[in-house]
Order: sequence, then structure tokens, then C-alpha cells
Amino acid sequence: MKVKKGLWMLIGELSERTGVSRRSLRYYEEQGLLVPERACNGYRIYAQDAPLIVAQIQNLYATGLDSDAIRRYLPCARGRTPQLEMCAELRAHLADRAAELDAQAKAITLQRDAVLTHLAL
Repeated sequence: MKVKKGLWMLIGELSERTGVSRRSLRYYEEQGLLVPERACNGYRIYAQDAPLIVAQIQNLYATGLDSDAIRRYLPCARGRTPQLEMCAELRAHLADRAAELDAQAKAITLQRDAVLTHLAL
């Protein structure tokens, strides 16, 4: 594949544009989340929409989703927020995640209260 300047970017440029390390970008590739082309010399080359895809991946990771879930739901991502199309499976997954976080928050509060009780003695 002949690379035309401006249509594609190398991993360093993508890293610079997104603030995401090259290592993380390679990890996203290993997980099937980000799929670069390969130039004749074997270099990874990314399309111009790659920064948007990286932003979507980052935002989905921030919700606590793992790579498998992100791979499944990334096609639902729209824009940098990302906005997600709420198919029934995704809605159920996010509701379960919210319930897990609520349970963790309650457990942390109980632990904190126990620590404070011991400190008050």
C-alpha cells in the first residue's frame, strides 16, 4: 500500500494527537479494538478517523467496560463523548455495571465506618 501524506498517520502521530501512548495503541490493536493498515515497510498506518476511535475506546474504558465488552459495543459509539446507541444488551450491561459500582460503594462505606470506629476508640 502506498501511503499518501495526510490520508494516513503513523503510530507516533496518532499517539501525539490523542495523548495515548504507543504501547496502549498497540494493546488496542492486540485486543481488536483498533485496526491499522500496514505499509509496505510493515509500519502501522492509521486512517484519519483513528483519533475519534481512540477517544471512543478511552471513554468506554472509563465506564469500566473491559476489552471484550468494548469490542462488542464500539460499533454503537458515536462522537467523542461517546454517545451510545442503547440496544437492549448494552443497556443491561451498563445497568449491571452500575449495580456493581453501587455495591462496591456500599462496601467501601462500611469499611470506612469500621476504620473510623476503631480510630475513635
